[in-house]
Amino acid sequence: MSFLFFIGQCFYFMLPAYFANMTPLIAKKMRILDSLAFPIDRGRKFNGNPVLGNNKTLRGLLLGTAAGIGTAYFQLFLFSFDFFRDLSFVDYSSINLFLFGFLLGFGSLVGDIGESFIKRRFGKNPGESWIPWDQIDFVFGALIFILPVFIPSLFAAVTMIIVSFFWYISANKVAQLLNLREET
Repeated sequence: MSFLFFIGQCFYFMLPAYFANMTPLIAKKMRILDSLAFPIDRGRKFNGNPVLGNNKTLRGLLLGTAAGIGTAYFQLFLFSFDFFRDLSFVDYSSINLFLFGFLLGFGSLVGDIGESFIKRRFGKNPGESWIPWDQIDFVFGALIFILPVFIPSLFAAVTMIIVSFFWYISANKVAQLLNLREET
């Protein structure tokens, strides 16, 4: 197996987390479920700074988690093709897909929320760049949450973090070109 294929496996495994992480931004731009677009922290402050900030909403948490679950079910469909079966770290036909997608999707969003909490403690504003944490926070959350059902090797986990860092930067550039995200 080539290292490039291994990178593809790491990327493919993280797809539920990637889609969960992208969904809140898309939902905001498309104004999906605006009634749920209120901050999770309800505007509360902690030591004079917002607990999380206005960008962490219930809508994003719910729709992002649903996107992670939906992506896992789509991976089950793809699993019927030899290429995707070979690309998979897990047997999508025998795992609890709902749990798998939930853990990666919800975990990625909790990682992002946790980083926002820490970011506010350092006096950083929502949307203000904080490299490398903005690019990998969701990966740590996803990898921690998935541990009860799948334990990646240390090498795979580190590769997922590195691949995700560059994926995040690339996806952000595309989002900026599509006017889905402002440049930060």
